Amino acid sequence: MSIVLKRIYDEPPQLGGHRILIDRVWPRGISKENAKLDEWMKEIKPSPHLRKWFNHEQEKFEEFKKAYKEELNQDDEKQKKLQELKEMSANERLVLLYGAKDERHNHAVVLKEVLEDL
Repeated sequence: MSIVLKRIYDEPPQLGGHRILIDRVWPRGISKENAKLDEWMKEIKPSPHLRKWFNHEQEKFEEFKKAYKEELNQDDEKQKKLQELKEMSANERLVLLYGAKDERHNHAVVLKEVLEDL
C-alpha cells in the first residue's frame, strides 16, 4: 500500500498514482485542467463545524484528530469512501491532495493514518 500526501499547490502533476483531491472546496488559482485529478472526494472531508472549530490551530490538532476519526467511524458515507480508498491503495499508489499550508496538522494527515490502520 502506498499513500502519499501532497499539497496541491506544491505538487507536480507528473507524480504517478491515482490523484484525489480530498478538500471541500476547489483550491484557488488551480485550474481543473492543471490539477490533473482522477477524482475529487469531497465526502471524506471533516464536517464544517469541526473544520471551523479547528481553524488549523496546531494546539487543537490532537483534539481535532480524535474528533475527525470519530466522524470517519460514525458516518456511513465516509466509511464507504474509506473502503474505496483502501481498495485503491491496495492496487495503486494514492496521491491525496489537499490545500492546507500546514503539512503536519491537517485532515489529510489524519486520513492517511486511518487508512494505514484499516
